[in-house]
Amino acid sequence: MHPRDQTIFALSSGRAPSAIAVVRVSGAQAGLALTTLAGRLPAPRQASRRLLRDGAGQPIDDAVVLWFPGPASATGEDIAEFHVHGGRAVLAALFATISDIPNTRTAEPGEFTRRAFENGKLDLTEAEGLDDLIHADTDRQRRQALRQLQGLLGDRARDWRERIIEASALIEAGIDFSDEGDVPAELRAPAVKAIKALHDEIAKVLAAQGHSERLRDGLVVAIAGEPNVGKSTLINQLVRREVAIVSPHAGTTRDVIEVQLDLDGYPVTVIDTAGIRETDDPVEQEGVRRARARAEDADLVLWLVEGGQALDLDTMRSRWTSADGGASSSGSVWIVRNKIDLGGGGGAGPSGEFGISASRGDGIPELVDALVRFASEFFGTTEGAMVTRARQRDLLSRASDSLRRSLDLVEDGEELAAEELRAAAYALGRLLGRVDVEDVLGAIFQKFCIGK
Repeated sequence: MHPRDQTIFALSSGRAPSAIAVVRVSGAQAGLALTTLAGRLPAPRQASRRLLRDGAGQPIDDAVVLWFPGPASATGEDIAEFHVHGGRAVLAALFATISDIPNTRTAEPGEFTRRAFENGKLDLTEAEGLDDLIHADTDRQRRQALRQLQGLLGDRARDWRERIIEASALIEAGIDFSDEGDVPAELRAPAVKAIKALHDEIAKVLAAQGHSERLRDGLVVAIAGEPNVGKSTLINQLVRREVAIVSPHAGTTRDVIEVQLDLDGYPVTVIDTAGIRETDDPVEQEGVRRARARAEDADLVLWLVEGGQALDLDTMRSRWTSADGGASSSGSVWIVRNKIDLGGGGGAGPSGEFGISASRGDGIPELVDALVRFASEFFGTTEGAMVTRARQRDLLSRASDSLRRSLDLVEDGEELAAEELRAAAYALGRLLGRVDVEDVLGAIFQKFCIGK
């Protein structure tokens, strides 16, 4: 039997032990699993309390069971759910009994969601939204993922694809009636109007997104500078706990330390890097190399200097430019003057320059407020953002380009314009996961947890 035809089961709740554990079974044998364990099928979509027994008739647990006959279920297949006490022994006995049923096996990561996708319960953009919702760490990530799961992009893409097909039908009808005088021109005009409207809509969506797809991964902020200027103390202040060793000795930080922050709902990864300086210590040299690499890739670099030190941005950039001549950071750079408690003012200074005392906390609230504003501008308007992944942006861009080329070609020949319309519809089909996406399905669903 093909693996896709087998019945799958998995723990769909948190790791044992727990107060309650939810075990899901999906496939043709789900009903048999339920009757084997609970004695009989309950009424569809109604919770029932049952004493579960193993194949030998021995009690397993006093549980709540539910029955969702397909296709009116989450996966489109028959589904049984067992809500049991979350002890390891209970789950082991339950799994052993289900495993004894023919053509039943444990689920692979994301297999429940993949079956839902394959059975038409959700499209690929909604599946991606579900994955993002599971992994959301901040409120803004959660809201964006939920909108995708509810079909924000998928519904629009389906509408666009249908309208492209309608316009393509008009163009191809003009080809079929090319010997009928004015007929092709009469068909071409409404098709061109529809194509232009479609192109403008998709182009507007692409132009309005900013960095909304980066909201999934978050903003990367690197704290860089020479040794012993307070980088580790600053990261400890930002996260409000000690994550980095603070020492008066230069070169204490040898590796890159990463911490995840939630700044007003924006996910931010703050990186504490090794002090950048020339050194003969091979371990510290590696730390400096990694620090330069992370600073080059960061969206924002906070370059720490001591309060009164004179330093311009060009000099600062040259400090972390790779020794092999690699490009310096393409992100923004702020100068953060530390140790202002030893002299100098605090708070925000000139644009992109801040004064703080990392040890006392002076100027930290102003710096955090500036980081929140930077994140807001960086991500753009995420409320209502449709594009949340690079894959989605790429396919929408392909569809937009094909529509533009069809407009350029329609006067020269309907055949070429029709081919470009087919390419646009194909790109949107790939976006929804309805055509030729086998190569991306594994990459997407293997990131899901087992049981989802």
